[in-house]
Amino acid sequence: MPPPSPIPAAEAPHDCPRCPRLVDFRAGLRAEHPDWWNAPVSAFGDARAWLAIVGLAPGMRGANRTGRPFTGDYAGDLLFTTLAKFGFSHGEYRSRADDGLKLQGAVILNAVKCLPPQNKPTPEEIRTCRPFLEDALAALPDVCVIVALGQIAHQSAVKALGGRLPKARFGHLAEHRMPDGRVLIDSYHCSRYNTNTGRLTADMFEAVFARALAVRDEMTARA
Repeated sequence: MPPPSPIPAAEAPHDCPRCPRLVDFRAGLRAEHPDWWNAPVSAFGDARAWLAIVGLAPGMRGANRTGRPFTGDYAGDLLFTTLAKFGFSHGEYRSRADDGLKLQGAVILNAVKCLPPQNKPTPEEIRTCRPFLEDALAALPDVCVIVALGQIAHQSAVKALGGRLPKARFGHLAEHRMPDGRVLIDSYHCSRYNTNTGRLTADMFEAVFARALAVRDEMTARA
């Protein structure tokens, strides 16, 4: 079982019925893999986090299998290695939801909480799931910096934070101040495809979190 959500009131129900295509896909996977999580994936991390990381959606053999965001697939290997390097985690990441890993100062969310076929949610599914992201960000009052992993996460986070997409275009390391004062920083997604093709390197990914820390310090100094 995955660890409990740090923001339980903002989570989708285990059998969320909102997206018919995702419900059907989930039902098929429950029959095929009854020992997998196969349900909406909850947030993971610190309820008092200052940094929120927004991913796209659960991976087939990652979070959809384990029940914990970015746990059990290649994207998680890079993400959790980077979080450890910057002091956001305690314990050793072992690709399992029961490895005892804990986050400090950070929380991981997703734009879409259920696994979409081919990892491609439809625009309607993204819109339908956005209220959960809005509720999650509202339930995390200490979050002042958000890192969006990929363009879909960026677009959903901008809308959830009340921003406007024409004024907040996606780009790696691009920064956007949202209407409530929070800062959104973009990153290419830490997927195997992006790292294998060189679109994203470990150094580029680390630069995002280094900038997040610098932004937090700047905001603290101004307060």
